Amino acid sequence: MQIAFIGLGHMGAPMAINLHKAGHAIKAFDLSADACAQVKAQGLQVAASAQDAVQGTEAVISMLPASQHVEGLYLGKDGQGGLLQHIAKGTLVIDSSTIAAATSQKVAKALEAAGIAFIDAPVSGGTGGAIAGTLTFMVGGSDANLERARPLLEKMGKNIFHAGAVGAGQTAKICNNMLLGILMIGTSEAISLGVANGLDPKVLSEIMRRSSGGNWALEVYNPYPGVQEASAATRGYTGGFGTDLMLKDLGLPKKTATAVKASTPLGALARALYAAHSLAGHGGEDFSSVIKMLQKNG
Repeated sequence: MQIAFIGLGHMGAPMAINLHKAGHAIKAFDLSADACAQVKAQGLQVAASAQDAVQGTEAVISMLPASQHVEGLYLGKDGQGGLLQHIAKGTLVIDSSTIAAATSQKVAKALEAAGIAFIDAPVSGGTGGAIAGTLTFMVGGSDANLERARPLLEKMGKNIFHAGAVGAGQTAKICNNMLLGILMIGTSEAISLGVANGLDPKVLSEIMRRSSGGNWALEVYNPYPGVQEASAATRGYTGGFGTDLMLKDLGLPKKTATAVKASTPLGALARALYAAHSLAGHGGEDFSSVIKMLQKNG
């Protein structure tokens, strides 16, 4: 299948590469020349622009940082037209960005009015899952559009959940990322407390992992350096999911909760802690570096 893939960051690049390895013809694009060079080295065709990427394609996949980027890409901004004017009728659009559900619904409405199919399909699993092709997709859209997308999603992930109508995938992802941000802080706090009292971080982590405090961070994303060889913490908090991206994601639950008068006090507190961590100069580091705020000095 001819596929345009737009957004080649830590998540998007390996997702596009996995589709290429599965035999699909990918036309990739990113505003970063370095990102384009990375996928070109893996044999993917690099387009000159997003508009060029979607020419003659049967599907378009986007993986962008925030709501404004997705809306701008498809609907345009600052007087410039978006991809809506360039995508052929009947094309399937899969947006895997993590954005506000309302933005997904706005983009979907405009695309569907032009005869273009749309699903929101944000992911979980981190960069490791993107590389391994084991991501979890949370899909919002019609049954028919999901079935069209399924053969592609299966090449990038191992779990595909249909959350509901357009926007439901984003809502599910927002809930998941809020919990992730909270549990990473809790895990960091517990490990820091143990280490401050003389416990070995590896031993403590294994005890908690196999006990009632067990969670995803302890399983595969331990925030303490050296506990897990493949973790971002052991790599100096590089190459993972950035603190500023987590901070952005934790702004979405507040908007979602306000719309339905729901209460998210722990989500708000987690966002405040990541904001302070970012202001302290750690915005570009992996979000697990939040443990630095909690460690005893000296």
